[in-house]
Amino acid sequence: MTRAAIVTGASSGIGRATCLRLATEGMAVLAVGRNAEALLAVCDLVVADGGEAEAVVADVTDADAPRQIVEHATTKWGGVDALVNGAGIIASGRVADTADDAFDAMMDVNLRASFRLIREATPALMARKGSVVNVSSVAGTRSFPGVLAYCVSKAAVDQLTRCAALDLAPHGVRVNAVNPGVVVTNLHRRSGMDEARYAAFLEHSKATHPLGRPGTPEEVAELIAFLVSPASGWITGETIAIDGGRHLTCLR
Repeated sequence: MTRAAIVTGASSGIGRATCLRLATEGMAVLAVGRNAEALLAVCDLVVADGGEAEAVVADVTDADAPRQIVEHATTKWGGVDALVNGAGIIASGRVADTADDAFDAMMDVNLRASFRLIREATPALMARKGSVVNVSSVAGTRSFPGVLAYCVSKAAVDQLTRCAALDLAPHGVRVNAVNPGVVVTNLHRRSGMDEARYAAFLEHSKATHPLGRPGTPEEVAELIAFLVSPASGWITGETIAIDGGRHLTCLR
């Protein structure tokens, strides 16, 4: 039986690194995202290393996307052993200037899409006693100015993780979250940061993270791989900081 994982946000960053890392564990990977070229490049890397991967180009906020994604995996590999909700966006905005549509967009991608995919995948996950990992953020556990909707969405992801873990534990399905600090990805660039501002942001993160540097997608993917593996079989409902100690510090 082929062990299969669905990974959203797979075209870059943590999602891409997770696809590559899970493939080294012998898992077939369904790479989901909106950038067809980038997804195919990820799949090519997996296949070139002897693994198995397929791409699904989808917007995870579309109403029919969860059904299409889960159906693709179950048709191809007979089931789902792991679901990694890695798709996410960030945008700046304080309480006085966050518009309804900006708030809703954050909730749609960061929260609602994860909920709907978990719901759709539940029967397949139950059949194989699988595992869910939600990619949250240190912003889910700490409050930061200027990114209100993002912080709220990630705090909700953490609570979704805990509640889903309780609901699914009797069926042998585990649900956990990883909470990264600043990781070198395209997330902030896509939010509108130019290269100069992003470089300054990364430099500043050396001071805000006690270990003195931002993280890498590969480091987060390593934790995700552990959480979907049998080695973590007695862990569920956890939101695990992987942030160089950022969650330990005061705002500065």
